[in-house]
Amino acid sequence: MAPLSFRVCFPEKRPSDARLSLGSAKSLYVNKVKFSPQRSFSSDSLDDFLRGGTHPAARHVSYRKPFPSSFPVLAVVISSGEGLLWAAATMMQCLQFLVEPTKNVTEKFKEFRKKVKNEKREPLDESQLFIVNLAKDLGRVCQRSEVLENISKSEDVWPTLSCRAFILEWASLLESKKRPMLTDGWPERSDWKDLALSSEKDIESAKRVILTWTKDLRAQPEQSVWPGEQVVAALDDFENHWKKGRMATLQSAMELVFWMLVNKELDKENVPQKWLMWKQRSQKIGATPYVPHVVWDWISDAGVEVTLDLDTANPDLLISEDEKRMRCGFERKDVPNYHQRLDGWWCAVGTEGFASGRQYWEVDVGEMDWRIGVARESALRKGFKSLNTHTGYLTLRLERGTELKALTVPFTGLPAALIPRKVGVYLDYDQGQLSFYDAESRSHIFTYNETFDEKLFPLFGTVEIVKDLVIRSPGNRSQCLCPGMCLWG
Repeated sequence: MAPLSFRVCFPEKRPSDARLSLGSAKSLYVNKVKFSPQRSFSSDSLDDFLRGGTHPAARHVSYRKPFPSSFPVLAVVISSGEGLLWAAATMMQCLQFLVEPTKNVTEKFKEFRKKVKNEKREPLDESQLFIVNLAKDLGRVCQRSEVLENISKSEDVWPTLSCRAFILEWASLLESKKRPMLTDGWPERSDWKDLALSSEKDIESAKRVILTWTKDLRAQPEQSVWPGEQVVAALDDFENHWKKGRMATLQSAMELVFWMLVNKELDKENVPQKWLMWKQRSQKIGATPYVPHVVWDWISDAGVEVTLDLDTANPDLLISEDEKRMRCGFERKDVPNYHQRLDGWWCAVGTEGFASGRQYWEVDVGEMDWRIGVARESALRKGFKSLNTHTGYLTLRLERGTELKALTVPFTGLPAALIPRKVGVYLDYDQGQLSFYDAESRSHIFTYNETFDEKLFPLFGTVEIVKDLVIRSPGNRSQCLCPGMCLWG
């Protein structure tokens, strides 16, 4: 088909006298559809529609072929607002000739990919089938939980080890709800995947605990539980990120629904936040690959301004005038040797300490060696003793660019995949949690679960001489206006 361009002119006036083209109009919207001269249409369909049109602007139609493109390009030239709207309506109808076949092709391609994926998929084992059936039970009673259909229909298949760990973890939670709560009811385990390698007897026992709970769940009417707007927004956010490949599985979404159903007595508006706190207590390392925006906003609301205390800084450190940047210098400065000054490790603490509430701050870290965290007010600051939990420090450290550690005793090695470039530090003093996040991907790295009884001061350390370690002001809340899943990603 030869590329054609259409020109609609008024017979009362020559085109050169009065002409208004879509090229000169910046944009045109009809029923929320935007049109421009670059839109492509079927020339035969448009030809028939224009010649059969009833609007006076269609009394004369002429054609020209100026564009050497592989698709027809529409150019409508008219001289009144009324004619413009008529032409736009014409264009919108013609657009369907292009859009509808494209939609059909897209759907058929998706179905083909799904069919190929299903043909290659191996049969599910017992633990995976257990998760599939559990997702069906949860989705049956919980409103607005369509995201679980991806699991129940085996679109999202978890590794067997993850399934077994999930079964053990949630059976433990259900059991903890039945016995006296020694630690606010949260089972404190960080090695669920190690336990998942345990005997089949333990797995079967855990399954029975969950099945007993689901019997009561099945007795409830379908779609009888409203999870709350915050949970719905978080579920949509999880699904959006999973579809974009930013989350390997939807395990976090299923956990959130499970946790909400187990804890129905909680205020619905706080469920996602409470879930994250529990999850970080149950799984200290990599509790969730993504913190949904409703929870991240809650964390960001605790943002505080943090500056470096010059009287505590190691003499080798160079501190900026705004007291928010630091790096190692080449000469040791001659400064007073205050008792609070760190004279061994290349560190400094923040000016203000915290003894209650919630606080959050972010740090741009180096690529080779750094440490971030908090120091207890009573922590020893002189010499080169290890800055770990035994000496009053709760920190995250990167060594040689590849070794990420939480400085517990003994230290806790962390996967290299968790190494961040911007660290978010969240302190919940009253709940006894200090958590670290990758502030760019919003993923959880590690959480200290402690009992705090004295002031905690932000701690910063670096040995880099070129790149500054930078304390950032608290970031703004996400500006997403979408009620559910973000349309902008």
